Amino acid sequence: MKQIPNLFTLLNLFFGCLAIVFALQTESIVIYVNDEFSGSSFNIPEKHTWAAIFIGIAGIIDFLDGFVARILNATSVIGKQLDSLADVVSFGVAPAMILYQLLRLSFAREEDGLEISIIWLMPAFILSCAGAYRLAKFNLDETQTHNFKGLPIPAAGLLIASFPLILNFNAALLGIGNLLINKWLLYGLILLLSYLMVSNIPFMGMKFKDYGIKNNIPKIIIIGIGIASAVFLQWVAVPLIFITYVILSLINKNKLT
Repeated sequence: MKQIPNLFTLLNLFFGCLAIVFALQTESIVIYVNDEFSGSSFNIPEKHTWAAIFIGIAGIIDFLDGFVARILNATSVIGKQLDSLADVVSFGVAPAMILYQLLRLSFAREEDGLEISIIWLMPAFILSCAGAYRLAKFNLDETQTHNFKGLPIPAAGLLIASFPLILNFNAALLGIGNLLINKWLLYGLILLLSYLMVSNIPFMGMKFKDYGIKNNIPKIIIIGIGIASAVFLQWVAVPLIFITYVILSLINKNKLT
């Protein structure tokens, strides 16, 4: 019974590996302009969409392994270490592969962009390094039980994973398609997410400690915005939920320390 949570964690790692494989499939990248709306729509490979879906599945399993461990009273030191090893792959390396490909796609829009030096694409891997450092800090800090110091790596990874889904299904919405393959925005996002992960800024945990409304108002707001935005904005809801999460964590940072 004690190994069941570890099996969930390994399943998280398994789907993270699948996500990397699909993120690296780039043969069918094409770019086109659709005159039916203002802006550009970008057709990325369907396999990139699957990479995003597999990261999402890994996120669900990452939540379930901790839940199962508590239900079975099967928490262990090796489980904590294994969870971090899986997370660095599923929410660090796999999303970095997506960023790498989005940067390629951004440069591909320019003249001679397909011949761009790999040096311009390497910043994508800063996210992986920052995520690994953040997990190492987490494993050594016994005070991070209900809340976190630094942005949790699954939050950063799931945000990046939403980009292929937005580009494939919601690129025309609010002109967001152009933004997500703007190399300067991607560079800025890499630096911002990396900084937030390695920082000591307090971020709220999404686990409910009790069932009282007063102590869980920020979480209830996030859930409410998440449901409403998912209905009206589809996959664009993910960045909106992320921004709401960061803002509410910053507003309530004194209560999270």
